[in-house]
Amino acid sequence: MATKQEVENFLKEFKGKMKIWDVLFRSDRDSNMQALADLDIRPIEREKVLENLKVTDYSEGPLKEKLHGGSNMWVFGRDINAQEVYIKISMGPTNNPVICISFHVAKFKMNYPFKIQ
Repeated sequence: MATKQEVENFLKEFKGKMKIWDVLFRSDRDSNMQALADLDIRPIEREKVLENLKVTDYSEGPLKEKLHGGSNMWVFGRDINAQEVYIKISMGPTNNPVICISFHVAKFKMNYPFKIQ
């Protein structure tokens, strides 16, 4: 598990890179595309969710990643339209967009170590 400061640093870097390089959503994953219909949101709204992630949304990470440039993956969760959404993101390769690997309704109850319950 990361410290609160590590999560804050990651989110600052992630959002900064996203402003410059944009975000690549893994649309090749059926669960990510189905999530738009399940949550009744438009694709642009996913970007807004990422822009508004907070330390309290942190669930786990950093996790090792090998498919997208070797950047660590971080897991966050948000409530969208009364459903808990699982969000897995990565910084992606240098000079390329950040990557949203997963964005779908959570299959299991998520843990939020920095959220006051």
